[in-house]
Amino acid sequence: MTTEPTPKEQDYPLSPVPMDQRKSVWSMGLVLLGFTFFTATMWAGGSVGVAFDFSTMLMVLAIGNLLLGVYAAGLGYIAAKTGLNTALMSRFTFGEIGSKLSDFILGFTQIGWYAWGTATMAILLVKLTGMPEGMTTPLMVLFGFAFCVTAFIGYRGLEWLSRVAVPAMIILVAVSMSIATSDAGGLSGLLAITPTNEMSVAAAITLVFGTFVSGGTQATNWTRFAKSGKTAVIATLLAFFLGNGLMTLIGAFGALVYQQADIVDIMVAQGLATLGILMLFLNLWTTQDNTVYNFAVAGCNLIRTRRRKSVTIAGAAIGTVLAVLGMYEWLIPFLVLLGTFIPPIGGVIMASYFVGYKRQYPDLTMVTLPAFNFPGLAAYAIGSAAAYTSPWIAPIVGVIVAALSYSIILVVSEAVRERKAQVMGAI
Repeated sequence: MTTEPTPKEQDYPLSPVPMDQRKSVWSMGLVLLGFTFFTATMWAGGSVGVAFDFSTMLMVLAIGNLLLGVYAAGLGYIAAKTGLNTALMSRFTFGEIGSKLSDFILGFTQIGWYAWGTATMAILLVKLTGMPEGMTTPLMVLFGFAFCVTAFIGYRGLEWLSRVAVPAMIILVAVSMSIATSDAGGLSGLLAITPTNEMSVAAAITLVFGTFVSGGTQATNWTRFAKSGKTAVIATLLAFFLGNGLMTLIGAFGALVYQQADIVDIMVAQGLATLGILMLFLNLWTTQDNTVYNFAVAGCNLIRTRRRKSVTIAGAAIGTVLAVLGMYEWLIPFLVLLGTFIPPIGGVIMASYFVGYKRQYPDLTMVTLPAFNFPGLAAYAIGSAAAYTSPWIAPIVGVIVAALSYSIILVVSEAVRERKAQVMGAI
């Protein structure tokens, strides 16, 4: 007869992380940096790089990544204070059953990224090494399950990989960017490059913010391990402003100099093919394991099980199947989906914590939550609709509108309850 695994064995998927299991800013920063060092983010930067002059491009990247970092840090602060991940916070925000909506949306997008990364690794490895095309599918299966090994172990596995991979990737990037600057003719050469495409500033910021907003919304899966709110905020800003910012800058830089946004293609153009393959492997592995870990945490809340390791394997299997079926081709519409429907979840959660619960969630094991929290669900729907129809920076509009909508509903509801109490008292 098998027994349910303990919370510690499974990284506390359905309960707060106790204080004796909390991590330092160094540990958390490395894990989150590994997560944000992602190939697709470079492609977003490449789209920005060919649409603006060098100084405007830097401004757009700085604004987009700062907004992303502040959004993720806000959620990270709540996670550190409560020890809860986004999936568990959603129970307070959307209800016991209503939270399954966010579980599905977050889990689906993460497994979509996992499929895309698995396919990317296999396709580019075949292309770069000259292997037969018939090896693509077997390699997808191989990487689909290999990438989840560190996620299967849990936070410790993610940290071990990041300790090796993050410094190695920083060194590789520094070497490549030094060569790129020289090839461009130095700073004067970069400033002289004129844009070849057109894009509005708002659209560019949306692209930068939206590309990794799904990851920012689920960064709570690691910041809940932070020793303090300050630790969580520092680590999250380090990863999402500086780390994600570096990835978009690399893509923009490469697009300007080589007409290539991906660091692997840039390294191949520089004659560094072997280092390029190593960079590709490290870059994808450190994101893939975090992504399938995210799926597992959302999945545990969805089906109410502590068996995170089993859900991790299931997620890797689903992602591998999607990769084989062609997820690689669906990237652009997938990014649009992420930027529209995920940020409002974070907006409602922040309003729920700061306005509704006054910075203090009750003990999950001691409180009875409604099946559906209709005000929270309504605020999410309003935020999503605003993001979908907004001509401005859609993800940010979604967060702000969702947070304001829920805050207004909470304040008005409280005022109505107080007024009713006064009337009943008078009677």
